[in-house]
Amino acid sequence: MKKTLLAMVMALPLFAVQQNLTLEQALELVKQNNIEVKVAEHDVLMKEQEHKAAVGYNYGQLNLVFNALRSNDAGNVFGFKLQSREASFRDFGFSDFLGGVGQALNMAGGDFGVFTSIMSDPAMQNRLLDTEPDDLNYPDARNHFQEKIQYQVPIYVGGKLQAYGEITDKMTTISKLDRQKVLNQKLFETRKTYYNISLVENFIKNLNQILKNVEELEETVANMVDEGYALDIDLLQVQTKKADVLRMINQAKLNRELAYQYLSFLVDDKVVSIVVLDNDVPMPRMKKDEMLSRNIDIQKAHKGLEVTDLAVRVEKANFLPQIGAFAEYGSADNTFLNDFTDKDAYTFGVQLKWNIFNGLVDYAKYEKAKIQNMKMQHQVDLAKKGIGLQIDKTITSIRSKDYDIQSLREKVKFTQRVYENYYNRYKEGLMSINDVLIKNSEEIQAVLALVKTRFERNNKVFELENIINKGIL
Repeated sequence: MKKTLLAMVMALPLFAVQQNLTLEQALELVKQNNIEVKVAEHDVLMKEQEHKAAVGYNYGQLNLVFNALRSNDAGNVFGFKLQSREASFRDFGFSDFLGGVGQALNMAGGDFGVFTSIMSDPAMQNRLLDTEPDDLNYPDARNHFQEKIQYQVPIYVGGKLQAYGEITDKMTTISKLDRQKVLNQKLFETRKTYYNISLVENFIKNLNQILKNVEELEETVANMVDEGYALDIDLLQVQTKKADVLRMINQAKLNRELAYQYLSFLVDDKVVSIVVLDNDVPMPRMKKDEMLSRNIDIQKAHKGLEVTDLAVRVEKANFLPQIGAFAEYGSADNTFLNDFTDKDAYTFGVQLKWNIFNGLVDYAKYEKAKIQNMKMQHQVDLAKKGIGLQIDKTITSIRSKDYDIQSLREKVKFTQRVYENYYNRYKEGLMSINDVLIKNSEEIQAVLALVKTRFERNNKVFELENIINKGIL
């Protein structure tokens, strides 16, 4: 029993749902759970690592190198012995040379003068010099173990490394702006969906009130039919209108269900109900210059321009000298780590490399970088003007919708009063059922137009907030 209860408790989070979710809670869930936002965050982390790698090149590299070799190649074996500080005259083939000298001594019979004469003979000299030393040409196979530590560091590369570091830093900033843009888009979609659900809920509420009125009308007409003051066709017309209203309610409920499914996708959790909002989205209050400065695309364009400035510096560095330093310390022997300090060796130095001519390749790349920089300057200006125009159009559309909503609210009130008037006059026998149903339809159309306009107005406000990078401020 205890195990069953424990399993049920552990499984509760798997079946958790969001009930009476507030807008603030929904926005927080998007920031924490939305998968697209997480992907964008990973992109930022990768760019940060690229920046660290670019900065790391300034410090050079320190390598520990270990070589374990075995060879009978004459050049390799001789080199192994030199690196191990064990080379001897025998390794140069002096044993074969001394053998020739010994033969000359035997031929001289101990007479130094004769020996000198023999050694002065060109034929003897050529014979000795042409001798192929067996120890040098056919050495025994030898093991070679070499341990060394190497350090290489750039001293001056024309400012390339600094420029690369700044470029990757700005690319990291651009990736953060991309992440913010993704987050803003998801917050925009969340607020839009949340408000749309609220509007649908209010629409269903209004339709239910209209349905109640139609049902009241149906009851009245039915009583009048029974008393002979109305025809069956009047009741049938009212029942048809009732069916239309029920159809609209069911359609609205299906749209609400679809909106809930999308909201659940955005917050990556099951949402079954929200706290319904009745107010419209407030209009952002800030100057146009601030709106432009906050826009992410314009910020990205400015960062892109800075990157092209640095790219020009990188290409210009190809005309400058490059200086680097190198240091190495190690030891070698035919046995691993044998007599390390007795056979150790070091090497250090500095190299300067300066390209004088390469077919004007560097010049072409430099000119291309400058053209790219000029192109980016024009793109920044274009982004400012294009987004400025987009802001103006959106604000104008919002103001127009505000006027429409104000007018439609009055129209809804008016159609409701007209319907009530016609309904009361119908009960007095002064109006036909057709006139009453027409006024009922006009009320429904007014409610529909108001809801639609509020949808459109709110969406435009959300678009503006997305453009100006308002986020959830």
